[in-house]
Amino acid sequence: MKANAPKISIVIVTYNVAGTLQACLDSIYKQKYPALEIVVIDGASTDGTVNILEQNTDRIAYWKSEKDDGIYDAMNKGTKHATGGWIYFLGADDILFDDFTKLTYEVENDHVIYYGRVMTLGGPTIPVTEYGFAKYGLCHQAMIYPRAVFDKHHFNTRYKISADYVLNMQLYNSGEYRFEFRDHLVANFNQTGVSSISVDKVFEKDRGALVRKHFGNKIWLRFLFWRMKKNRKAQKNR
Repeated sequence: MKANAPKISIVIVTYNVAGTLQACLDSIYKQKYPALEIVVIDGASTDGTVNILEQNTDRIAYWKSEKDDGIYDAMNKGTKHATGGWIYFLGADDILFDDFTKLTYEVENDHVIYYGRVMTLGGPTIPVTEYGFAKYGLCHQAMIYPRAVFDKHHFNTRYKISADYVLNMQLYNSGEYRFEFRDHLVANFNQTGVSSISVDKVFEKDRGALVRKHFGNKIWLRFLFWRMKKNRKAQKNR
């Protein structure tokens, strides 16, 4: 157990999630790490979400319900109200596992972005190579960021579904931070959210250029070849 454990802010953005929010919050309450802060930004929900937030007010450091400009606008707002030295983003339909506590106790270097595994429909995620990172990115439910990331950077709201992917691309070879994998299964990623069932058309248009910019020509050419094969396979299956 760390003495003087640094505060970790868990940012949750919500919109009409009354069916899952309490289970999400309960999974945070079960964690053994002593310095967790919960920040919830709600997009003016019209179901029972606000009632649940009111019922949990004594355990939530900050919450507000108002209209916003989408997921990443809300996440940007959340970082402004987070007071921890580290920031973690959790979906309102996701659940933390006990191993999240293990990961929290390993964050120490504020030039490192730590990431573990998350459970998906395809099974637990795996650590990624540089090429894998460029091709697939990381689930933000796997990652704990140093606060300093969001003192300088923000999510680009031009990308309605993939702004976290874009930010991580920017950070990967920036020289400011490095990504370190720790073998802990930290969360269940519920793949029914907008990022799993919709396509970010703006991101897909920019994706190749972003890979080239942040990962260089070698990985960009591999990416183009992979995308060409993927597109051909999709056309054959139509």
